[in-house]
Amino acid sequence: MVPIILASICDHSRDQLFISASPNMDARSTPLLLLLNLVLLFLRVSAREFLSPGSSMPVEDSSDVLRSPDGTFTCGFNKISQTASIFSIWYSNTAEKTVVWSANHLHPVCFKGSRVTLDPDGRMAAEDYDGRPVWENNVSSSSSSNALRAQLLDTGNLVVNGQGDIILWQSFHSPTDTLLPYQNITSATKLVSASRLLVPGRYSFHFDDEHILTLFNDEKDISFKYWPNPSNDIWTKNRNAFSTTTVGFLDSSGYFLGSDNLTLKAVDWGQGVTRRLTLDYDGNLRLYSLNKIDGTWSVTWMAYPQTCSVHGLCGINGICVYTPKPACACAPGHEIIDPSDRSQGCKPKFNLSCNGQEMFVKLPATDFHGNDLRLNTIVSLDECKNICLKDCSCKGFAYWQGTRLCYPKVDGSIHIKIPKTLQVPKSSVPHSQPFGPRYVPNCSAKSNYFTPYFSDQPKSSQSGSHSQYLYLAYGFLLAIFCVEVIFVALGCWFLFVREGKKLIGVWPAEVGYEMVTNHFRRYTYKELQTATQKFKDRIGCGAFGLVYKGVLKDKRAVAVKKLADINQGEQEFQHELSVIGRIYPMNLVRVWGFCSDGSHRILVLEYIENGSLDKTLFCSEKLLGWNRRFKIALGVAKALAYLHHECLEWVIHYDIKPENILLDENLEPKVSDFGLAKLVNRSGSNKNVSRIHGTRGYIAPEWVSSQPITAKVDVYSFGVVLLELLMGARVSDWASNAGEEVEMVLRSIVRMLTENMMLEGSQQLWLVDFIDSMLNGQFDDLQARTMVKFAVSCLEDDSRKRPTMENLVQMLLSVDEDSGIMQ
Repeated sequence: MVPIILASICDHSRDQLFISASPNMDARSTPLLLLLNLVLLFLRVSAREFLSPGSSMPVEDSSDVLRSPDGTFTCGFNKISQTASIFSIWYSNTAEKTVVWSANHLHPVCFKGSRVTLDPDGRMAAEDYDGRPVWENNVSSSSSSNALRAQLLDTGNLVVNGQGDIILWQSFHSPTDTLLPYQNITSATKLVSASRLLVPGRYSFHFDDEHILTLFNDEKDISFKYWPNPSNDIWTKNRNAFSTTTVGFLDSSGYFLGSDNLTLKAVDWGQGVTRRLTLDYDGNLRLYSLNKIDGTWSVTWMAYPQTCSVHGLCGINGICVYTPKPACACAPGHEIIDPSDRSQGCKPKFNLSCNGQEMFVKLPATDFHGNDLRLNTIVSLDECKNICLKDCSCKGFAYWQGTRLCYPKVDGSIHIKIPKTLQVPKSSVPHSQPFGPRYVPNCSAKSNYFTPYFSDQPKSSQSGSHSQYLYLAYGFLLAIFCVEVIFVALGCWFLFVREGKKLIGVWPAEVGYEMVTNHFRRYTYKELQTATQKFKDRIGCGAFGLVYKGVLKDKRAVAVKKLADINQGEQEFQHELSVIGRIYPMNLVRVWGFCSDGSHRILVLEYIENGSLDKTLFCSEKLLGWNRRFKIALGVAKALAYLHHECLEWVIHYDIKPENILLDENLEPKVSDFGLAKLVNRSGSNKNVSRIHGTRGYIAPEWVSSQPITAKVDVYSFGVVLLELLMGARVSDWASNAGEEVEMVLRSIVRMLTENMMLEGSQQLWLVDFIDSMLNGQFDDLQARTMVKFAVSCLEDDSRKRPTMENLVQMLLSVDEDSGIMQ
């Protein structure tokens, strides 16, 4: 009787399970079938159809998920390691879990205590074990509709519906690495490659500044276009530039059409096939089709049939070879930087003396696009060699015989420069030829080249039997499991046996989790004592502690910030740790690690060679040229714009001043000292701020006028820094010499500049008198006037009249032209 009841219940489910009490049914099999159906029914019932306002999905219950009505997609916490999970959407019925969207891929949450919540106003957030939100959707505050539910649609789109079924937010508007049928890619969205652990890569697919869908290699300082071929003109690409619309659309039949005339079509084009367009971790854009019988994916279109054609796949001085599968080898005389990450490239095992004792080795069928120093036209091969030999910064060159074009390179290319004393056997030179000789390294040689296979290489429709891939997958999972066991064992020994005491300051049970999610390592107090020679070389003094120079075991120079006040330091340490641990832009000081050992609270930071801006600008005998001053202003503005506008949470620095702006070896600015940084809700003022923060002379008026504290306090401080860059002197020194309060002097300067900017003709000579006299009038007039204008607008008493840092960056970039003035 029970099986019949189950059959009736399951008849209404998507699984369509039918069990009848047949007289011929083996009595011994009935309990087994009953158990099987109970399990399937439990899985069906435990999955939700929607998430209601005020409810949440905990990470501990792996069965507590959202499922699309037709069962194709599942949304919930995807466990990427033993201790970390990511809120994701994936296909329900594939041989290997295929994730199509991820929310908190930059900040995984802990495997217990974390959850996803939906608020009545439509805000959906993934919260870590401590309640800290690591991701939240972007619901417009102007919307007056309350949220009704969050639901996963049959298309794979996670939506938050409001009154009248209007969509308050949807995952289709913020794709990660995959585009699904019926999902648009627009000028406001892009695909970013991701590894199997969902770590974002350096390849992206989006519209460029000509409104053309393009593949980019986003390296540290620059983005390279590599598909379609950037050397071809727009007609060769068969694209339409500067279209009035920017949209691309993949339909269910396997046909993609972009507004720029990009068209692609699956080889199995037609209805009834499950598809996805994914930018894979190797930088290749591929269209996949699902085999519903065995749950495997087949490639039905790809941007590059030859994987080695993807730009920068093996990094600097790395060569993509076929063995016969694509792999990475190093150029002659080079060794791999990081065997676990092929994209890091290779480093030379030699030093070029630049004394004429160099030669060139030709790398057949190889080119390193980009990194050009210049272009020389109509020259011979010998002339091109001589050009590179005479230039110490030239590490190689590309030469095209037919056009007689010569491209000296800052990094190696078709002809790579090496010392004459380096012996390079011809057989050891890698050949990047997919249909030529296969590259086989000489494993018996002492200088063999490392060739890691592409672990993210997708399965091809021509792969034949799937058994070899299953063995490879099982072996890979077994290896990961063994590595994790060893890592946990060594970590426990190091933290609890070797040190002999418990480390406090973070959740002790989740040390490994903290290290993974914060992306930096944990040091013991003894390690930092050794690195700093017992804190001998003091290089700075901040508001909450002293800074010392140290050298780690790997010979890396670091700045070690030791917080002095233990009671206050713990709180400030936790703020710094939570903020800087997930911020890595170019113009912010990088944090390498931390120490929370007993009563010690220490940060290990990137060491910046030239110290702080105040020493260079106010105290150094070496003059800081105009061009460098403008670049410093632009760099600091970019850093603050990132903090204010690009973080998931609103980050305010609170203490912008020359002492907290460091200059690296190239005099590029890096904003430091996040000891005062607070995380502020984007909705308005910070109610947690209970005391004045900052330094006299750089503090905004709202600190003493009971006005809301917002990111505009940083804008005010930035305005003071702009004035000091222009004048070459501290505003506080001006006030001291005049015997007035610094706030009064600032108002006088602003009033004077406002009046002067209204002058015309010859009366505009005031600018020369205002700019630092040490520059002897050597400055760019347009840039100087722009900086004066911005300084005045930043120093408005009414914070609402001040510009945002995002606007300042855009306007500074518009006048960022090379003035030709020597630095």
